[in-house]
Amino acid sequence: GNRPFPLDELMLMSSAVVRLKPEYIFEWGTHIGKSARIFYETSKAFNIPCQIHSIDLPDSVDHVEHPKEEHGMLVRGIKQVTLHRGDGISKAIELYKSFGKVSRALFFVDGDHSYESVKRELGTILAEVNNPAILLHDTFYQSKESNYNIGPYEAIKDILKESRKEYKILAAQTGLPGMTLIYQVG
Repeated sequence: GNRPFPLDELMLMSSAVVRLKPEYIFEWGTHIGKSARIFYETSKAFNIPCQIHSIDLPDSVDHVEHPKEEHGMLVRGIKQVTLHRGDGISKAIELYKSFGKVSRALFFVDGDHSYESVKRELGTILAEVNNPAILLHDTFYQSKESNYNIGPYEAIKDILKESRKEYKILAAQTGLPGMTLIYQVG
């Protein structure tokens, strides 16, 4: 299957929650709350106490994948999931900092983002968050000749090359769109 994500990506998402046991999950750009629902169901099934914060653009912003009134449709009314409006990375960092000492946070960056967008979001998380875990969607490695969505993969490679810390990288790369998990070693 490939809805809402291919099976290998669903397995990476759920195993990241089970293995890393985040206290907080911050996700944005997932349209109607698809990833928030997966994170909720996984944390519920494995009895992992976790607060999920799903962020989407304000109604005033025009974007091709803006969910408008369907924002968070798949997670509305679930106590462990809080819906927010705003710029994904900015709101996620604001929330993260407002919670005080957070020892385990998972960030999910979804969508066909450009090189610049992924570099900004991943760079911000690595600079602002203590010991983060980050799942990035749409990261399947392709050659430049494919002329299709090579930005996210290149941004990850460039940001990690600049980092002074060591990270573990796990990737679901059996086909499009691909997903990558990055977390700090040790």
